[in-house]
Amino acid sequence: MTAMILRVIACVVLMTVVHSAAVDSHCPVRKAADCQTYPCLIFEDNFDYLNLDTWEHEMTAGGGGNWEFQYYTNNRTNSYAKDGKLFIKPTLTSDKFGEAFLTSGTLDIWGSTPASVCTGNSYYGCLRSGNPSNLINPIQSARLRSVHSFNVRYGKIEVSAKMPTGDWIWPAIWMMPKREGYGGWPASGEIDIVESRGNPDLVNEQGQHKGVNSAGATMHWGPYFPRNGYEQTAGERNSNFGAVFHKYGVEWNANSIRLLIDDEVVVNVNPPAGGFWEMGNFGLPAESNPWRYAQNKIMAPFDQEFYFLLNVAVGGTNGFFPDSWTNRPYPKPWTNPSGTAFRDFWNARNSWYPTWNPTASDGEDAAMQIEYIRVWKVQPDPA
Repeated sequence: MTAMILRVIACVVLMTVVHSAAVDSHCPVRKAADCQTYPCLIFEDNFDYLNLDTWEHEMTAGGGGNWEFQYYTNNRTNSYAKDGKLFIKPTLTSDKFGEAFLTSGTLDIWGSTPASVCTGNSYYGCLRSGNPSNLINPIQSARLRSVHSFNVRYGKIEVSAKMPTGDWIWPAIWMMPKREGYGGWPASGEIDIVESRGNPDLVNEQGQHKGVNSAGATMHWGPYFPRNGYEQTAGERNSNFGAVFHKYGVEWNANSIRLLIDDEVVVNVNPPAGGFWEMGNFGLPAESNPWRYAQNKIMAPFDQEFYFLLNVAVGGTNGFFPDSWTNRPYPKPWTNPSGTAFRDFWNARNSWYPTWNPTASDGEDAAMQIEYIRVWKVQPDPA
């Protein structure tokens, strides 16, 4: 029997178990479940193919406000499904446009059709022109989101993924609120299921490894930027996350949330009666509390629907790659305060690009690979 036939049989069984109201014809990819028993599988993507009804590509050069070195596009060079895995792979912008384009071209991604329209104009995200000092984003990559297809509040989430290997690569599997019910970031929250750095040999001031052999999970929350209590809700684990697939998880209910790596809890949050406002101890007047009128004052802002984001970024100047850390065998080629970080990074390509191993295995060592994403409801939603 072929794998697809086995998948269809499994889907029929699953429909019977969870009373699914709708199942994709290529099944199982996404289910809108009318759960009668728990745990109840409500979402599953095994990436037999890239389902563009589920995953929308972001189209922007804005770099998330971090001045990252990539722009995001919808291109099967950078995002594709193969052998039951989703690949998100960064490539050189010059591979598509030529090297001269970086210093003299114009990157116009405003788009025209529904699937090609620029999704983020902030930070010159839809139109950039290059010159010898300020280069166009030298990396092309992908970021996918589920905001228009699947959102979840409370439940169990499990992701199997392998992180990319290569200097200054920044992979992330994370979640953002569908409606930003408490205002702009970070007031409405952010859940980083996993983030890593692709560098094989990057250490902090204490000599601790912070590259591909370290992965972290974080929750961001606070009344407004830069008031962010993320340091209380961050954890990490050490292993070689670029060598094999690891499991990343979220266990989330109306009273608590846990983030896990390989079934080990790295973040465990049980907010007090005053919720995240009390946890943050922000020293601000009560009227600054964006969650004071929340229905669930304990878990707000993590009491609303969140969607998935899957992306591979590169570099940036926000401090995710601190200037004080040591990279071997060569130093970090740009500084975070630099006004020419894109140029400095690109000029050092003979140092960092070989670490991406671009000539072997179609360059897939530099790709984030995802085997599956699964979401269960573990109990009925609170009234």
